[in-house]
Amino acid sequence: MGINSERDIEANLQIGPTDLGMVRLFIFAGDMEIPMDFDPEEAEEIAEELRAAAAAARKVKPRR
Repeated sequence: MGINSERDIEANLQIGPTDLGMVRLFIFAGDMEIPMDFDPEEAEEIAEELRAAAAAARKVKPRR
């Protein structure tokens, strides 16, 4: 499975701080739960990557 492989799976994402000073991405789909903790610096790097990916996605002509 790659970044361009589509799947018919529904998942939810929650993002927030933990009481230990980490940033948690919490993904849940059906019976699966995936907590991912990052220190604030790592979380900022991820945010920058998300912004860069969004900017690149805007340049892609969507398929119809």
